[in-house]
Amino acid sequence: MSALTTIGFDADDTLWQNEQFFRMTEQRFVAMLAEHGEASHVSANLLAAARRNLGLYGFGIKSFTLSMIETAIEVTEGRVPASTIAEILAAGRDMLSHPIEPLPHARETVEKLAGAYRLVLITKGDLLDQERKLAQSGLGELFDAVEIVSDKSAATYARIFSRHGDGPQKSMMVGNSLKSDVIPAIDAGGWGIYVPHDLTWAAEHAEAPVAASRFREIADLSELPALLESIVTAG
Repeated sequence: MSALTTIGFDADDTLWQNEQFFRMTEQRFVAMLAEHGEASHVSANLLAAARRNLGLYGFGIKSFTLSMIETAIEVTEGRVPASTIAEILAAGRDMLSHPIEPLPHARETVEKLAGAYRLVLITKGDLLDQERKLAQSGLGELFDAVEIVSDKSAATYARIFSRHGDGPQKSMMVGNSLKSDVIPAIDAGGWGIYVPHDLTWAAEHAEAPVAASRFREIADLSELPALLESIVTAG
């Protein structure tokens, strides 16, 4: 028997598309404020506001919408029309209604691993929105547990893998964010498996921990079962 018993999966941009909707909305937002500043200036202000607001509003669409409103006030020096605020709010509501688009190999991989390992979905963001996306994805029944957290740290993974598994040392986290999914899972004592996504928010960028013995990178989720087999064999 392998010492690895529990696998955690990130949700957004690991199992289904997410960041592309933020990018589309940002482009729409920049167009709203075109007469008040260059696109790069507006985008930079929006990123700065979103970073500042993470500690207050957390991650997700509602936080992003509030950051857009704050940026609009800043960029227009307080002269943003009420009609633009209404348009920003409408853009936020549109984001909350986008259908879920599972990423390639997501369902087949999770189905293949279900039963052989304890599977835990570990995602951060707004509770209602994450629950909506999980329900629409049709993947919920494949997971033994679901954890929606405000942030991901080594302590978060240690707690979750101890609650739903045999501790972080016998656990693995799979995700597209080096900063949130991979590095803190390794710091907790587990495996961190990086699955790159074409679009990753700037605030989630980090250097790959290539020197860590429990770090691996795969091109997509279809490579995960073979990686697990190689880890079991080596272990």
